[in-house]
Amino acid sequence: MKYLNFSLFFIFFTTTCFSQDIVKTSAPDTISNWEKKNMLGLDISQIAFVNWNAGGINSISGLLKGHFIRNYRKNNLKWSNEMIFRYGINKQEGVELRKTDDVFSLNSTVGYKKSENSNWYTTGRFSFNTQFTNGYAYPNTDNPISRLFAPAYVFLGIGSEYANKEKKLNVYISPLTMKTTFVLDRNLANQGAFGVQKAVVDTAGNIIQDGEFYRLELGFLLTSSYKKEIYKNIFWDNRISLYSDYINRFGNIDVDWQMQLDLVVNKYVRANIGAHFIYDDDIKAKEEVNGEQITVGPKLQFKQLLGVGVVYSF
Repeated sequence: MKYLNFSLFFIFFTTTCFSQDIVKTSAPDTISNWEKKNMLGLDISQIAFVNWNAGGINSISGLLKGHFIRNYRKNNLKWSNEMIFRYGINKQEGVELRKTDDVFSLNSTVGYKKSENSNWYTTGRFSFNTQFTNGYAYPNTDNPISRLFAPAYVFLGIGSEYANKEKKLNVYISPLTMKTTFVLDRNLANQGAFGVQKAVVDTAGNIIQDGEFYRLELGFLLTSSYKKEIYKNIFWDNRISLYSDYINRFGNIDVDWQMQLDLVVNKYVRANIGAHFIYDDDIKAKEEVNGEQITVGPKLQFKQLLGVGVVYSF
């Protein structure tokens, strides 16, 4: 928990300072080329039973989330920056505290267009994704299956971007994107987790050569994002990313698809319904067979979210 507390404090401190710095240095009577958005939210759900005939388990869940945007536009140049974090936990009676969500993401895009009337940009893009704390294949909490920077993903590429601000549609096509997968944990790296080269062992199981801490790929990336108010105070947000490596089994596509409905009650209260699909051939699923945890092949990952909470924008 000390790593979690430090990570959350670091994010809150840095983003708050960054926001305050922007406010102090920009003159209120001038038009700035910067567009900013800060959002902090907290969703909580709780259920308790006392002599409840139908039965049930007492539980409480919480999800802390943040979304920070800094966009710069001047003439035909645009620079978009985004930071997203989410961390959720759940506590049920008789069961240890468990993690329900864990995301930290940074995205930065620089684009330039030749014509003022065009929506097409020549673009360079960088993104970084990891998590805050250990992940487990519950109920096994002895051996983490993921950790901070294990994995961490870095995408760096160039391509063309269609950005229509009025329609809130963005499509990015990159024929040249480098994907780096980091597994900065010795045990997970030796296991070959998340596609890195695993350790070489002898017949007795002794490690001859340690596993690699990273894996490099070069491939094709297609991303798209779209946001629309489909009904009054109901917003649809759709994001999808498709990546295929040229060298290792080209045509095998990694998919990351997120969909979310935001239902705005008022300035501070909103509900959201979301779904997240992931398929990555390098991520092997784990299953428990006869009380033993074994590694199987890649599988479609699915996560569904439903939350109601308070949101503060500044």
